[in-house]
Amino acid sequence: MPDDYIQVRSGLGARKPNDILVVPFVYNDSVKAVLELGTFTGFTELQISFLENVGEKLAVAINGAQARNQLQKALAITTEQTDILQAQQDELKTANEELEEQTQRLRASEEELQANQDQLMATNEELEEKNSSLNRQKEKIEQANEDLKISRIEIERKAEEVTKASKYKSEFLANMSHELRTPLNSLLLLAQTLEENRKGNLTEDDVESIKIIRRSGKDLLYLINDILDLSKIEAGQMILVQDDILISELLAELKSTFLHLAEKKGLPLHFILAEDVPNVIRSDRKRIDQILKNLLSNALKFTERGAITVSVSLCTDPSAFLDIIGQDIIALSVQDSGIGIPQDKQKVIFEAFQQADGGTARKYGGTGLGLSISRELAELLGGEIQMESKEGEGSVFSLYLPFSLSKSIPKQMMESWGGVSLERAALPWLLRSDEMSDEVIDKMIDKKTEGKQAYIADDRENILENDRIVLVIEDDARFADLLVQKCHDKGLKCIAAPRGEDGLQLAEEYLPTAIILDLKLPGISGWEVLEALKNQMKTRHIPVHIISADEVGGLAARNKGVVDALQKPVSQEQLEIAFVNIRETSQQQISKLLVADPDAEQRKAVISLIGNNDVQSEEAGSGQEVIERLTHHDYDCLVMGFDFSDMSGLALLQQLKSDKVVLPPVIIYTDRKLSREETEEFRQYAGSIIIKGLMSEERLLDEASLFLHRMISKLPETKQRMIRNLHEDDDIFQEKRILLVDDDMRNVFALAKVLRDRGMITVKAEDGIRALETLEQEDFDLVLMDIMMPVMDGYETIKKIREQPQYEDLPIIALTAKAMQEDRRRCLAVGANDYLAKPVDTERLLALLRLWLYS
Repeated sequence: MPDDYIQVRSGLGARKPNDILVVPFVYNDSVKAVLELGTFTGFTELQISFLENVGEKLAVAINGAQARNQLQKALAITTEQTDILQAQQDELKTANEELEEQTQRLRASEEELQANQDQLMATNEELEEKNSSLNRQKEKIEQANEDLKISRIEIERKAEEVTKASKYKSEFLANMSHELRTPLNSLLLLAQTLEENRKGNLTEDDVESIKIIRRSGKDLLYLINDILDLSKIEAGQMILVQDDILISELLAELKSTFLHLAEKKGLPLHFILAEDVPNVIRSDRKRIDQILKNLLSNALKFTERGAITVSVSLCTDPSAFLDIIGQDIIALSVQDSGIGIPQDKQKVIFEAFQQADGGTARKYGGTGLGLSISRELAELLGGEIQMESKEGEGSVFSLYLPFSLSKSIPKQMMESWGGVSLERAALPWLLRSDEMSDEVIDKMIDKKTEGKQAYIADDRENILENDRIVLVIEDDARFADLLVQKCHDKGLKCIAAPRGEDGLQLAEEYLPTAIILDLKLPGISGWEVLEALKNQMKTRHIPVHIISADEVGGLAARNKGVVDALQKPVSQEQLEIAFVNIRETSQQQISKLLVADPDAEQRKAVISLIGNNDVQSEEAGSGQEVIERLTHHDYDCLVMGFDFSDMSGLALLQQLKSDKVVLPPVIIYTDRKLSREETEEFRQYAGSIIIKGLMSEERLLDEASLFLHRMISKLPETKQRMIRNLHEDDDIFQEKRILLVDDDMRNVFALAKVLRDRGMITVKAEDGIRALETLEQEDFDLVLMDIMMPVMDGYETIKKIREQPQYEDLPIIALTAKAMQEDRRRCLAVGANDYLAKPVDTERLLALLRLWLYS
C-alpha cells in the first residue's frame, strides 16, 4: 500500500493503517455502496464474516432509502404538476368565461354592426345624392366664380376709368385754373397799375371805372375759387376749423356786407333773432359765412320787390332730420319775395352747374355752383339745407346745423384749438328781441368796422396812456377769455380779436406791449398776420408769442421774429412760464446783442451800426467764446461771421444745436459768397444771411432791429432813414435787368409795365428754351418764371438753369396759376428762390423783388 494512500487521523495524532478492507454492498447485482475500513492490527475472519452479512442487509436498507427518496421526489413533482394543472384549469375556466362574455358582446356588436351597416348604407345613399347635388352646386359656383371674375375685371376696368376720369378732372381743374388765372393776372395787374395813376393823367371817373374792372376781376377770382372748393369737397380734402361763433356778430357782418346792395334795389333787409337761440354755436365760421352769403346773394339776385328776411331760431321738429337726430338744432333761414322756383326745378338747382333759369334767354346770370357747394358744405358741417318755394311768390332757404360741430363729423376732418379745459366763459352782449332794429345792427356794424367791437369782455374801453397792453389774436372765445384773465392776474391790460384782420387793426391802433397769436384763424392765417406785423414800421418791434395747435419749431419761429412758441393743448404751467416771458419782455428796456467775428474791427463796425442806448452789445472773437457766452447768458440776437480761427461758422451752429443750447435769432453777416449748398445748410439755423455789398448795412440794421424788438421811431434819425429807404425806396429797382419767361403776352405786357414803371429793364422769353438762349446772350439780375409753358415748362427750365454753375446764385421767382398746395414745394425743390401764385399781387411782387435784388 502506498504510503500516501490514506492516513488515519484523530485529535491525538495520525498514522498510516496497516490493513485496508473494502466491503461492497450489493443488491440484486447492483452495488449500492462500498465500505472501506483501515486498521492498525489487521481484520479477523469473524469481523470479515460479520461485515459480509451486514453488507447484504445494508444494501437492502440503502436500496429502500433510495426508493423512498425517489418516491418522495416523484410525489413532490406530481403535487407540483397537480397544482400547475389546477391553476391552468382555473385560468382556462376564467378564459372560458371571458370568451363566453366576449362571444356575447361580439354577438351584440355584430347585431349593432349590422344595424350600423344598414344605416351606413342608407347614409351612403343620401351622401351620394348630396354629392351629386354638391357637384351640381360646385358647377354653379364655378360658373358664378367665372362670372365674378369677369365682373371683377369689368369693375377694375371701370375703377381704372374712374381713376383716370378723376385724374383728368383734377388736371382739368388745375389747367382751367391756370387758363382762367392767366388772363385774370394781366387784368388785375394792369388795373392796379392804372388805379395808382402814377402819371396823374386819369380823371376820377377813369380811376373809378378801373376800380370796377379790378373788382370784377376779383369776382372772377372768387368764381375760380368756388370751382376749386367744389373739387376739394368731392375729393374729401376740405378741412373744417371749429370756432365759437357769436350769432349776433354773424348777423351784423351779413348786414354790413349786403345792406348797401339791398338799398340799391330798394329792398328792405330784416334780421330776426328768436329769444331762445343760444349766444354761441360751435362750428366752422368761414363755411357758415360762405353758405349764408351765397343764400343772401341769390335772394338779392332773384328779388325785385318785397323784402328779404334773415331769421335765426331753434328747430322745433328735429325728427325731420335723419343725420342730426338727438341733437339741438339751430335754423338760419333766408326768405325772399322773389320769383320763386318751379316745382319741377326744385331738385335740380342743388346739382352743380344747374339753374332754374338755365335757357339761352335767361334773365339771371351765374354758374349754378353756389347752391351745390352750399349743400355739400352743410353736410360737412353735420347739417343740411332745406327749401320751400312757390313760383311767383318767393323762397325760403334754411340752413339747419347742430349746436356743436364736433358731435356731427369725424375728428380727422376737424381742427380745433385743443386748449385748456375751462368752464364756459362769460360771453359778451347778445341782442334778445323778436326783431333786431336797423339802428342796433348799424351800431354793431359801426363798431365792427372801427375794429372796436369786442367778441369777449376785454379792456379796450379802459386803456390808459402808460398801460402795458397784451393783444390776443385767438378765434376760440373760451381760450381767449382765459388769456385775458391771465393778463389781469399779471397786472397787464388785454384786448382780444377773433380774426387776423381785426388783430392787425387793433395792433396798429393800440400798439400793444406784446401779442399772443394763434396760427389757425378764420380769414388770413396767423403766419400772414405775423408777416404783416413784421412788415409794418409801426408794429414790427412788438414781441409776438405763438400759442397754436400747429407744431412750430422754436428756432424757426424765433428766426421770424417770434419770442417763443407753444403748441396746444397747453398746461397751466406752460401758460405761467409764457406769461412770465411776456411780463419780462414788456418790462425789458435793454436788448442784448452778441456780435461774433474773428475781425475785431468788423465787430466794432457792427456794434456801431446796430448799437444804441437800448442795446447792450457784447463781442466774441472765436467759436469757443461764442459757445461759452451762449451757454451762460441769454441774448436777443446773434450776428456772426462765416468762419472763426478755431472752427467754421456752420460747425459752431451745429455744435450749439448738439449741445442743446437755445439759439437766439441768428444773422449771418459775411463778405464771402456762399454756394447753394452752404446757403441751404445755414438756413437751418439762421433767420437771415446778408452778403456785404449794396444796401447790406441797411439790411443788417433792419433785420437786427426786428429781432431786438426795437421801435423804429426811437432810433436815431439817420438809422430810421436807412430802414425807411430799404422798405420804401425804389432806387434798388433802377436799371435792374429782369428776364420775364411766360408764353402769354398779356401777362408779359402787364408785368413789364409794372416793372418798367419802377425803373427796371425787362426782356421777354416765351418758353424755357428761349429763356436758356437769352441767358447765354445777356446778363440778368433776376428771373420771373412762369410754370406752365409749351416746349419746355418752368420746372424743367429752372432745373436746367441751376445745372449751370454761373447761374447758381441768380434769383428765380416762380409764377404759377395752378394754385395747388404742392406747387410751392415743387418749385422750390427744382431750384426756385421763391414762389408767387397768380393773379400776382403787385405789392407782394415788389416786396419779393426788393428782397432778392438786395440779396
